[in-house]
Amino acid sequence: MNKGKIFKLAKGFRGRAKNCIRIARERVEKALQYSYRDRRNKKRDMRSLWIQRINAGTRLHGVNYGNFMHGLMKENIQLNRKVLSEISMHEPYSFKSLVDISRNTFPGNKNVVIPPRKVAI
Repeated sequence: MNKGKIFKLAKGFRGRAKNCIRIARERVEKALQYSYRDRRNKKRDMRSLWIQRINAGTRLHGVNYGNFMHGLMKENIQLNRKVLSEISMHEPYSFKSLVDISRNTFPGNKNVVIPPRKVAI
């Protein structure tokens, strides 16, 4: 990379990392490595968040995440985790129908007892 491109990428850095070419080059290279790595980590983190949301929604209806997803797979309902998490948050009645379909399809879901809710005193 030439000087101009490095200084353009180093804009906003602190200290000599924004105006000294040797330090700027090192900082820009490291910043590009971080951005490459974190683009992959972002996908991982989002998938984890979607799974947590789906699990919270299914446990309200007495089913755990693994059994819910297995029931959907058996029923050939092909909704991805992002869509399922949005449905669980914004459309609880539609999500309950999906949980019921999964529960009826997979026998591991039927004997689950819904835990009683704690009442605030």
